[in-house]
Amino acid sequence: MKHQKRKIGSLLLIALLLLLTACSSGKEDGEKSEESTKEPEKSAAQKITIFQSKVEISDQLEALTKEYTKETGVEVEVWGTTGDDYFQQLQIRLNSNQGPSIFSLQNVTEAEKLKSYAYDMTSEGYVKHIAPGMELEIDDKIVGVPYGVEGFGMVYNKDLVKPEDVADYESFVRTLEKFKAEDINGFGLSKEAYFLIGHIANYPFALQNDHYEFIDKLTDGGVTMAGTKEFQEFGKFMDAIKTNTVSPLDVTYDKEVGDFAAGKSAMIHQGNWAWGMLSDFDVDFEVGMLPFPLMGNDKLAVGVGNNWTINGEKDEAEVKAANDFLNWMFTTETGHQYIVEEFGFVPALTNIDAGNLDPLSQDVLKASNSGQTIPWALNYFPANIIPNDFAPAAEEFFLSKDMTGDEFIQKMDGAWKNAVK
Repeated sequence: MKHQKRKIGSLLLIALLLLLTACSSGKEDGEKSEESTKEPEKSAAQKITIFQSKVEISDQLEALTKEYTKETGVEVEVWGTTGDDYFQQLQIRLNSNQGPSIFSLQNVTEAEKLKSYAYDMTSEGYVKHIAPGMELEIDDKIVGVPYGVEGFGMVYNKDLVKPEDVADYESFVRTLEKFKAEDINGFGLSKEAYFLIGHIANYPFALQNDHYEFIDKLTDGGVTMAGTKEFQEFGKFMDAIKTNTVSPLDVTYDKEVGDFAAGKSAMIHQGNWAWGMLSDFDVDFEVGMLPFPLMGNDKLAVGVGNNWTINGEKDEAEVKAANDFLNWMFTTETGHQYIVEEFGFVPALTNIDAGNLDPLSQDVLKASNSGQTIPWALNYFPANIIPNDFAPAAEEFFLSKDMTGDEFIQKMDGAWKNAVK
């Protein structure tokens, strides 16, 4: 009997222990179940970083990323930069494995230097909307989507000039001579390096079959400008400009645009950015942009100042998150509104409604979307050649009454050799 009581007591103790164990186990399961309903901790794919060089859109980009976070829950951090040494900062960050998810590249020269980091965007859906020829491409891979497009050519007074008046060299010269006789400046340049020679010198390079190959050969000494027909005709154009127009060495950008707005100049060589100043004047005539007719060229020079690029060295989840952000910016109403209205860009993607653009930007957009453009070959020039080498040669040309267009092209050859030595 005593033994039986002990046995019953042992069984009760075992039962009690089992009950306590079960309760304890149930509590742990309950805790795990409760924890599983909480939001998971944020991973790399739920945060991306952006580092870009266009300081003037920094605040607007911050606002855009907040809209994206609100809509998707993905955090986007925008890193600040002064813009002046952006590319050096970017290289340091990338080389130390502290690079951003998304960064900006200006041109193919920068892209070549960082191509090991640039993600191949070719198969991404949004790239199909890029305007013809405006993508940033390396080794037949799309590595950058343009912020927007800009273009330059002959900004003209439609009351004074018709397109057929400046369709080739002969008509261009006749028109300049006509305006000179009427005491109107037929064609205006200004003394700042890019407005004096940088932009207008783009044409003979851009009209080569492959301007990259031509520039490489020029650097290696395989070709010369003086021995190339496009440059020979460019020298004739420069001769005609020097003979029949006001010396650009006496003209600032402000005066160039102001004289055009006042009807003192029939045409100026400028880009769509000039509308910013033109709109400050009470212009009483219609304005448009025409191609510079070197070799009968009928296309505007349209290019890209900056491109969005994804850091392909990031892990798969972060690359996807970066792609998701760009896709959202390029395909949603919110993204489009920021690109056009807040950033102030002329869209480089054909799926974006540009809204009410100014007349010069309308001409650039029309050319870009239709593919009727020539490239900005100047983006592939040696660093600083325009202000340091081409501009002094152009100043000497406009100061010298005796220097011919042919001699000016020879000066440009010498300037190129000096820049690449």
